[in-house]
Amino acid sequence: MILRPVSLSYFAPAHAASSIIRGQNFTVECITGADGADNIIHSDHETILLIPESEATLTMDSETMEIGSRSIAVVPAGAFQLQLPRGARAFALTTARRDMDPRNVVNADDYKVLDGRVIPVAKPMVRSENDADRIRVYQVDDIPFPEGNPRLKFFQSSTMSINWVEYEGQRDRTKLSPHAHEDFEQGSLAIAGDFVHHIRTPWVSNAEEWREDQHIEASAGSMAIISPELIHTTEGVGPGRHILIDVFAPPRADFIAKGWVFNAGDYQA
Repeated sequence: MILRPVSLSYFAPAHAASSIIRGQNFTVECITGADGADNIIHSDHETILLIPESEATLTMDSETMEIGSRSIAVVPAGAFQLQLPRGARAFALTTARRDMDPRNVVNADDYKVLDGRVIPVAKPMVRSENDADRIRVYQVDDIPFPEGNPRLKFFQSSTMSINWVEYEGQRDRTKLSPHAHEDFEQGSLAIAGDFVHHIRTPWVSNAEEWREDQHIEASAGSMAIISPELIHTTEGVGPGRHILIDVFAPPRADFIAKGWVFNAGDYQA
């Protein structure tokens, strides 16, 4: 087992135009709006664009779209421009950035050595429709909860999947969900509210590798990267709205098989 600790990073302050936190297979860029600024993103795979708190203008080739707040956009491969109101945030989730400046990656040093347990993003899934080059926008509030799960909404692109987790007030401490993943990382992006990431390292035969449990405090504007095999659960603490986005690459095949992923019908393997 690679005993890589949980990486908790914060995006650059609001006055910075953008900053990036990465996992082994994905990047998450926090983009902050400035007057008249065009933010350019170029990826060889689809981009998942989260617009949580304001309107935005997205331009790709000859297509320009006005996107409302609390939206998820799936943008085809290639370059596009994003405009935001001053101080507003958006998050671009990608697996194949062409234009990423390593100096903007907050946690670049964590990936000088890659984790062999993490399965790579293989061939991207293919859109089922003929108009695969079209930008698609979904209102979060129009995406249904899976039956029996009133906190999570599931979504995907050709190479990633996300869980949009949202609730009011503190999470019920008697109903947490500790679990582990065998062969992929989980990124947990805190957009609103305060959280505690609870982490437990499994015991192996070598007791010198045992670790104490961690209870990592995190607030909005942070991202935790959780390695394979670590037992983890996240607790929203304190009053107010909590929004946490779990990020996976490649897409979660188990969630797709259970019928939880809202737009899974748009793709085929």
